Amino acid sequence: MSHSIIWSLVLAVHLLGMAAWVGGMIYAVFVLKPSLGLLDPTPRASVHLQTLNRFFRIVWHTMPMVLVTGWLMIFHEGGFAAIPWQINLMQLLGLMMALIFARIYFGPYQKVRRALRPQPAMFDSIRSQILINIGLGVLTIVAASLAHPF
Repeated sequence: MSHSIIWSLVLAVHLLGMAAWVGGMIYAVFVLKPSLGLLDPTPRASVHLQTLNRFFRIVWHTMPMVLVTGWLMIFHEGGFAAIPWQINLMQLLGLMMALIFARIYFGPYQKVRRALRPQPAMFDSIRSQILINIGLGVLTIVAASLAHPF
């Protein structure tokens, strides 16, 4: 394989991971959450919990993949000092997203999983933190766009 094809594939994996992560959060907050209101409380909590479980499994795979492919591309370009500030900003925002995800997963999500009857407020805590991550994800995409050499 050509050297440029390999780096194109690394970039594709990076972009696909971000699309799954940010797109999944947008879907969860703006599509799934309002639709769950049609269900009675017990099945609503069950569907919500099962959906979060599946999505968080995806994020546990895509998050490290996105970080590692990003770092690979940074080192390919000469390291952190050699890249534009927008790429460093993108990396900072990505790390913040990862930390917020870990906070959600090990905090309110674990409480919801252990609860016999999860209350809506427990899910609201997860939703509010996911909203923060959506904002950071959008800023990350904007930072990436600012670094593009058009």
